[in-house]
Amino acid sequence: MSVASRTNLAVNGPRFWETIETSASIGTGPEGGLRRLALGDADREMRDRFAAWCAQAGYAVSVDRLGNLFARRAGADESLPPVLIGSHLDTQAAGGRFDGIVGVLGGLEVLRSLDDLEIETRRPVEVVNWTNEEGARFTPPMLSSAVFAGLRELDWALAREDDTGITVGAELDRIGYAGPAPVGGRELDSYFEIHIEQGPRLEAEGFRVGLVTGAYVARGMILKIEGENAHSGPTAMHLRQNAIVGAAMMAVAVNEVGWRYSWCDGKSTVARLEAWPNKPGILSDEARLFVDFRSPDAEITARMEAEIRAALPDAERRSQCRIEVAEDWTFGDLAFDEGLLDLVRTTAGRLEVPLLELPSQAGHDAYNLSKLCPTVLIFTPCAGGITHNEKEDTTLEDQLPGLNVLLNSVVERAAR
Repeated sequence: MSVASRTNLAVNGPRFWETIETSASIGTGPEGGLRRLALGDADREMRDRFAAWCAQAGYAVSVDRLGNLFARRAGADESLPPVLIGSHLDTQAAGGRFDGIVGVLGGLEVLRSLDDLEIETRRPVEVVNWTNEEGARFTPPMLSSAVFAGLRELDWALAREDDTGITVGAELDRIGYAGPAPVGGRELDSYFEIHIEQGPRLEAEGFRVGLVTGAYVARGMILKIEGENAHSGPTAMHLRQNAIVGAAMMAVAVNEVGWRYSWCDGKSTVARLEAWPNKPGILSDEARLFVDFRSPDAEITARMEAEIRAALPDAERRSQCRIEVAEDWTFGDLAFDEGLLDLVRTTAGRLEVPLLELPSQAGHDAYNLSKLCPTVLIFTPCAGGITHNEKEDTTLEDQLPGLNVLLNSVVERAAR
């Protein structure tokens, strides 16, 4: 197909939906969603299925040291940096069938549609499945894309542990996805990601495609609380150093910070509390509290962080424990590429697809890639904005406009 006729292209919707349905059968949760934690057996099975689809279509498949899985459709000039499309196939412990998955399988459908339409792009086009985007098994989230973008070290990522002490590196070896390719260190032309919105605005306002113009600035922390084991019976109150109590005090403090900034849509979350030995009859001597907080404004997020840190001394005094920030991370301080934003706007207009411009409130691998190359993030609707939940849902009809905007935008970019 000539360059002049590369307009108003469409993906094969039924074929795309067939891949979605196949994915939904791998690692199925008890309520019909997905429980496909990173580097588990179900994740391996889904990776194998995705790699097989790519190989059957004739795309070169490669895997890097962190298990990031790439499928490459050759371009007319293989010396040029590729256009990359990506997201993730891992899910939350009680996750949905579309979060991340639409992005990877939508990328595969773009490659297949280019074949159907007999379009030769000047640049190669690749699709990537990023390892451990969710952070549900290994913290923090967006782990492998951060290393790829040069924001974290490879050895640090390989040493991250799950609840049982198993490392990322060990699980990559076990499931056969510790690939030979280096992580990152190569030039990309651009990065496209398509993702369900994980919010209600598109559906509520009658749009099927969203263009993400920015992000909520988010911070994450793991608080470490150290106390002392003691018998719950004879130990006097003034002698107690119960780590669970210190953690609970900080949990309340974090929650109150969120309420203080709710006027500007600030949010703070205590997602998890771990304690040891966490048994009846004994005071725990150690606890870990997983915290995140975000807002639309970097200054407000910084104020939220300052208030959470300011609450530490009071919680230490009242619980008689030692409390420290053991780890912290940030995401959302980004700028998406104006050229790609304009490309998506123009493409949507040509396809007569109404476009809602909005910020993203959740984290995505696109945030990390924006530090490396021109990046854009496209949203599609999800029913009721429900996500990170087995009830997460959408329809092919709601996904097709975004996928067609993606296809046409990638064709335009890859012709450069």
